[in-house]
Amino acid sequence: MKLVVFCLFAVWCGSLVGASPRPNDRTLQRKLTEVLRQLNSVRRSLQHGEKMLSTPPLSVEDCCCLSALQCFQENLHVQFNVTERTQGKLYKSLKSPITKRGLCISTKSGDVQATCQDCDSHPKENAREFFNRLESLIQKGITRLS
Repeated sequence: MKLVVFCLFAVWCGSLVGASPRPNDRTLQRKLTEVLRQLNSVRRSLQHGEKMLSTPPLSVEDCCCLSALQCFQENLHVQFNVTERTQGKLYKSLKSPITKRGLCISTKSGDVQATCQDCDSHPKENAREFFNRLESLIQKGITRLS
Protein backbone atom coordinates (compact mmCIF):
# COMPACT_ATOMS: atom_id res chain seq x y z
CA MET A 1 0.00 0.00 0.00
CA LYS A 2 2.78 2.41 0.93
CA LEU A 3 4.52 1.62 -2.35
CA VAL A 4 1.40 2.46 -4.36
CA VAL A 5 0.94 5.76 -2.52
CA PHE A 6 4.60 6.59 -3.01
CA CYS A 7 4.39 5.84 -6.77
CA LEU A 8 1.26 7.99 -7.14
CA PHE A 9 2.98 10.81 -5.25
CA ALA A 10 6.05 10.53 -7.54
CA VAL A 11 3.85 10.66 -10.65
CA TRP A 12 1.98 13.70 -9.30
CA CYS A 13 5.25 15.53 -8.52
CA GLY A 14 6.57 14.71 -11.98
CA SER A 15 3.45 16.12 -13.60
CA LEU A 16 3.86 19.37 -11.65
CA VAL A 17 7.44 19.77 -12.83
CA GLY A 18 6.50 19.14 -16.45
CA ALA A 19 3.60 21.58 -16.34
CA SER A 20 5.57 24.77 -15.83
CA PRO A 21 3.45 27.73 -16.89
CA ARG A 22 4.31 29.48 -20.15
CA PRO A 23 4.61 33.24 -19.91
CA ASN A 24 1.70 35.18 -21.37
CA ASP A 25 2.03 38.20 -23.66
CA ARG A 26 1.83 40.67 -20.78
CA THR A 27 4.72 38.96 -18.98
CA LEU A 28 6.74 38.90 -22.19
CA GLN A 29 6.05 42.59 -22.82
CA ARG A 30 7.08 43.48 -19.25
CA LYS A 31 10.33 41.54 -19.63
CA LEU A 32 11.16 43.27 -22.92
CA THR A 33 10.43 46.66 -21.36
CA GLU A 34 12.80 45.78 -18.53
CA VAL A 35 15.49 44.76 -21.05
CA LEU A 36 14.98 48.07 -22.88
CA ARG A 37 15.46 49.97 -19.60
CA GLN A 38 18.66 48.02 -18.91
CA LEU A 39 19.90 48.70 -22.43
CA ASN A 40 19.38 52.44 -22.00
CA SER A 41 21.19 52.32 -18.67
CA VAL A 42 24.17 50.53 -20.25
CA ARG A 43 24.17 52.92 -23.20
CA ARG A 44 24.35 55.93 -20.87
CA SER A 45 27.17 54.41 -18.81
CA LEU A 46 29.42 53.44 -21.73
CA GLN A 47 31.86 55.73 -23.45
CA HIS A 48 32.82 53.30 -26.21
CA GLY A 49 31.31 54.99 -29.25
CA GLU A 50 34.38 54.20 -31.35
CA LYS A 51 34.36 50.41 -30.85
CA MET A 52 33.50 48.48 -33.99
CA LEU A 53 31.18 45.51 -33.49
CA SER A 54 29.59 42.92 -35.74
CA THR A 55 26.04 44.24 -35.92
CA PRO A 56 22.99 42.45 -37.34
CA PRO A 57 20.96 44.51 -39.84
CA LEU A 58 18.22 46.88 -38.78
CA SER A 59 15.48 44.80 -40.41
CA VAL A 60 15.99 41.30 -39.03
CA GLU A 61 13.68 38.68 -40.51
CA ASP A 62 11.56 36.82 -37.97
CA CYS A 63 13.28 33.52 -38.72
CA CYS A 64 16.69 35.10 -37.93
CA CYS A 65 15.63 36.80 -34.71
CA LEU A 66 17.32 34.30 -32.39
CA SER A 67 20.49 34.37 -34.46
CA ALA A 68 20.59 38.18 -34.29
CA LEU A 69 19.92 38.13 -30.55
CA GLN A 70 22.76 35.66 -30.06
CA CYS A 71 25.07 37.92 -32.07
CA PHE A 72 24.19 40.88 -29.85
CA GLN A 73 24.83 38.72 -26.76
CA GLU A 74 28.22 37.53 -28.01
CA ASN A 75 29.38 41.05 -28.85
CA LEU A 76 28.21 42.40 -25.52
CA HIS A 77 30.04 39.62 -23.70
CA VAL A 78 33.30 39.90 -25.66
CA GLN A 79 33.56 43.65 -26.25
CA PHE A 80 32.22 45.06 -22.99
CA ASN A 81 32.87 44.32 -19.34
CA VAL A 82 29.84 42.21 -18.44
CA THR A 83 31.16 41.78 -14.92
CA GLU A 84 30.02 45.35 -14.24
CA ARG A 85 26.57 45.42 -12.73
CA THR A 86 24.60 47.16 -15.50
CA GLN A 87 26.22 45.25 -18.36
CA GLY A 88 25.88 41.96 -16.46
CA LYS A 89 22.16 42.53 -15.92
CA LEU A 90 21.60 43.30 -19.58
CA TYR A 91 23.62 40.26 -20.67
CA LYS A 92 21.64 37.95 -18.36
CA SER A 93 18.36 39.45 -19.51
CA LEU A 94 19.26 38.90 -23.17
CA LYS A 95 20.03 35.24 -22.39
CA SER A 96 16.71 34.75 -20.62
CA PRO A 97 14.28 32.31 -22.25
CA ILE A 98 11.48 34.81 -21.61
CA THR A 99 13.35 37.47 -23.59
CA LYS A 100 13.98 35.03 -26.43
CA ARG A 101 10.33 34.04 -26.48
CA GLY A 102 9.18 37.67 -26.41
CA LEU A 103 11.46 38.76 -29.24
CA CYS A 104 11.13 35.73 -31.44
CA ILE A 105 7.61 34.57 -30.71
CA SER A 106 6.93 33.14 -34.17
CA THR A 107 10.29 31.42 -34.69
CA LYS A 108 10.65 27.66 -34.56
CA SER A 109 14.08 26.44 -33.47
CA GLY A 110 14.65 24.46 -36.69
CA ASP A 111 14.18 27.57 -38.85
CA VAL A 112 16.86 29.65 -37.19
CA GLN A 113 20.26 28.49 -38.40
CA ALA A 114 19.28 27.42 -41.92
CA THR A 115 19.16 30.84 -43.62
CA CYS A 116 20.69 33.31 -41.16
CA GLN A 117 24.07 35.01 -41.44
CA ASP A 118 26.82 34.08 -39.03
CA CYS A 119 27.59 36.81 -36.50
CA ASP A 120 31.09 37.41 -37.85
CA SER A 121 29.74 37.97 -41.36
CA HIS A 122 27.64 40.98 -40.29
CA PRO A 123 29.20 44.36 -41.09
CA LYS A 124 31.08 46.13 -38.32
CA GLU A 125 29.35 49.21 -36.92
CA ASN A 126 30.24 51.56 -34.09
CA ALA A 127 28.87 50.92 -30.59
CA ARG A 128 26.20 53.62 -30.93
CA GLU A 129 24.72 51.90 -34.01
CA PHE A 130 25.08 48.50 -32.31
CA PHE A 131 22.94 49.66 -29.38
CA ASN A 132 20.45 51.41 -31.70
CA ARG A 133 19.88 48.18 -33.61
CA LEU A 134 19.53 46.13 -30.45
CA GLU A 135 16.99 48.67 -29.22
CA SER A 136 15.14 48.41 -32.53
CA LEU A 137 14.95 44.61 -32.20
CA ILE A 138 13.55 44.91 -28.67
CA GLN A 139 11.05 47.59 -29.72
CA LYS A 140 9.90 45.34 -32.57
CA GLY A 141 9.21 42.57 -30.04
CA ILE A 142 7.25 44.93 -27.77
CA THR A 143 5.20 46.22 -30.70
CA ARG A 144 4.41 42.70 -31.85
CA LEU A 145 3.11 41.82 -28.37
CA SER A 146 0.94 44.95 -28.05
